[in-house]
Amino acid sequence: MISKSSRQHLRIPFSIFLLPVFVFALSQSRDADYLSIILMFIALHLFVYPASNGFNSFYDKDEKSIGGLKYPPKVDKNLLFTSLMFDLIGLAISIYISIYFAIAILIYGLVSKAYSHPSIRLKKYPIAGLMTVGVFQGGFIYLACIQVFDNLHLSQLTELRYLFPALISSVLLIGSYPMTQIYQHEEDQKRGDISISIKLGIRGTFLFTGIVFLMADLLFGLYFKMIGKINHFFILQAFLIPVLIYFQWWMLKVWRNPEEANFDRTMRLNMLSSVSMILFFLGLYYLNN
Repeated sequence: MISKSSRQHLRIPFSIFLLPVFVFALSQSRDADYLSIILMFIALHLFVYPASNGFNSFYDKDEKSIGGLKYPPKVDKNLLFTSLMFDLIGLAISIYISIYFAIAILIYGLVSKAYSHPSIRLKKYPIAGLMTVGVFQGGFIYLACIQVFDNLHLSQLTELRYLFPALISSVLLIGSYPMTQIYQHEEDQKRGDISISIKLGIRGTFLFTGIVFLMADLLFGLYFKMIGKINHFFILQAFLIPVLIYFQWWMLKVWRNPEEANFDRTMRLNMLSSVSMILFFLGLYYLNN
């Protein structure tokens, strides 16, 4: 029986913020079948990502707002069991999909535990934490998904047409990750976790995110030009306009009052950017198919 507290700490709706990587891979696939799409979505977004959320919450024991949960309830022992159970279910579904995907999910699960577990806790190191999230929630998941969608041999994943969008996925996560920490400085420091956002400071976090997202946008332009679909880059700019407007508006408010760097503003930016990217990639999927 899953306790109410554990259900909340799994933060299943929060998985939408990682959905753009999955849909990006889907939009670039050539032969994805519907069963694989559905099963991979279920494995990742209903089990694997929530399992990581729960495992992280169990060891963090946050008392203030965390990603997707403004008022986190007190953690109970049921949460660790629940997160491990969700991991196993996600892995079982992944085995049904393919052995390669299952291995990727197993690796992801181990890395996510190293990110949170006190014996290793990559999370407490600013660069290690940033790169762990960027690489494994970004490019690694992109490659794992595209391998299944297009039934690729592992050697094919070293081709530029797969590595380039994987790189973009990682850059997107590297840009967004510090922004998710911007309202958690006090809580992180209390635990001894020195996040990249703490190192950058509040203003520095905004500048870092803006620069990295500009890099990601330029990489999108190079990628779409490389595959002969530069028009997709210009369509992307239209989808990014609301995100850019909100980001600049919020940044100006924070410049005047640092207290504006709070949970509600962060979640709105995350939701706006995620939905914009998801809609864009879904549009590409239907254009390409």
